[in-house]
Amino acid sequence: MTSDPIADMLTRVRNALKARHTKVDVPASKLKLEIARILKEEGYILNYKLAEEGAKKTIKIYLKYTPGNDSVISHLERNSRPGCRMYVGSGEVPKVLGGLGINILTTPKGVMTGASARKANVGGEVLCTVY
Repeated sequence: MTSDPIADMLTRVRNALKARHTKVDVPASKLKLEIARILKEEGYILNYKLAEEGAKKTIKIYLKYTPGNDSVISHLERNSRPGCRMYVGSGEVPKVLGGLGINILTTPKGVMTGASARKANVGGEVLCTVY
């Protein structure tokens, strides 16, 4: 059991991209499903599915590559850690590469991208940065 399951998920995805895998399996949770949903909506992954094998639930994440066989995700980084949480107010939500990337936040209105958090005028905990 890891102390930071979100960092574990991001590391599994990073490792699978480096090894050029088409899919990666991640132990499921509601927060990880929301992160996968946002990655799909923003076009960073092809798809994701929730698979149940008995009592175990896993998320199958199907990775996306360019026609030149480069991964669409070039950078995937965990920002807020269990030992050092990173919270931002509604006016302080950072932009990633001037709007070319996204950050994923947990807010009182749910899990959303930094752009939609700015639009909804809410702050929260910055989980990760993707570009």
